[in-house]
Amino acid sequence: MERTTCCVVGGGPAGMMLGLLLARAGIEVTVLEKHKDFLRDFRGDTVHPSTLRLLDELGLGPRFARLPTRRLDEVRMHLGDTVVTVSDLRRIPGRHKYIAMVPQWDFLDLLAGAAAEEPSFTLRMRTAVTGLRTEGGRVTGVRHVDEDGTTGELAADLTVACDGRDSLVREAAGLRPEYVDVPMDVWNVRVPARRDGSHDGRVFMRAQGRRFAVTMDRGDYYQTSYLIKKGTDAELRAHGIQWFRDDIGELFGWDEEMTGAIRSWDDVKLLEVTMGRLRRWYRPGLLCIGDSAHIMSPTGGVGVNLAVQDAVAAARVLAGPLRRGAVRTRDLAAVQRRRELPSRLIQRAQLGEHETLLRPALDGGLDPDRLPMSLRLMRRMPLLACVTGYLGGVGVRPERAPAFARA
Repeated sequence: MERTTCCVVGGGPAGMMLGLLLARAGIEVTVLEKHKDFLRDFRGDTVHPSTLRLLDELGLGPRFARLPTRRLDEVRMHLGDTVVTVSDLRRIPGRHKYIAMVPQWDFLDLLAGAAAEEPSFTLRMRTAVTGLRTEGGRVTGVRHVDEDGTTGELAADLTVACDGRDSLVREAAGLRPEYVDVPMDVWNVRVPARRDGSHDGRVFMRAQGRRFAVTMDRGDYYQTSYLIKKGTDAELRAHGIQWFRDDIGELFGWDEEMTGAIRSWDDVKLLEVTMGRLRRWYRPGLLCIGDSAHIMSPTGGVGVNLAVQDAVAAARVLAGPLRRGAVRTRDLAAVQRRRELPSRLIQRAQLGEHETLLRPALDGGLDPDRLPMSLRLMRRMPLLACVTGYLGGVGVRPERAPAFARA
């Protein structure tokens, strides 16, 4: 049977960041990723200012700068003819006053490449975890299967679940999230940019009638999230793809040439939105972080940033115990204590946006002549958009790179 000191399940932003940091601490760490590569569309492509600062501290800033990115520094809400700037990052402290939009697979490849330079790091692709090893109530590693069907076990002093909102590890450990009601699911779709080369260069939201959508200028295309009422996917798809082309085209002012690139419903990917959190993120020998611990709404695009911050905190708290071979349950509890407040506050803000903005919009009750209080305040006091820019871009309790991981 194979053995490692720390087994990280899931090669997303949290898993790859944790693997890199622990490897720089000299800890033997193995990351298991079920896919053959990181190439998957419509994952979180936002790298926030606090994560950009972290990359600088890790000596990875120059490598990241070579990736294909676009910078977004403002979010606008269009409600009929009314336009409100709801987030402005241009005044936040620090060098990075923007969100970098970069394909997540490029970001993950960067982290994987840096981690591979450490002799104690192993990344195993095409390896799906099927269950947990336990002994006397303690998790002692995982069971897994490779692409060719070969099964095996990996023993570990600590297993960290970074396998996302539908975490198999969390389920296998008997940890059950407490879910909250959400009003929407999301259709994700790409629409090619205008041929005249004009770009807005921002994130902007549009609400009209019972429609609400968010689009991000990615240079040669608009990455667009179109909100639908929870559970109505099949009903709406029955209208036919031309209905959707016409609807999204009218909402954003896109011509038929642009929307015609949506060839069929296969080009429209459904995200079934869930939101919730674990009361306890751990059990002996196991820790959950990122969406495995707190399932975030896509609202605000903060999930990736929050997961990365969780990974940094986990590495700082657990590196010492892992070196000593004595990770106690109270060490795992310390990670949750450090990161629970930021996740709760962000979820509370997301729920507020759901109830004051998204649910009324989908019900047709968002009136440009009677804006929600939050939007009215932002119109009167533009500096409030700088506050939301800071909270979204930097967050609550941002983490700094541990000394052992700095370049």
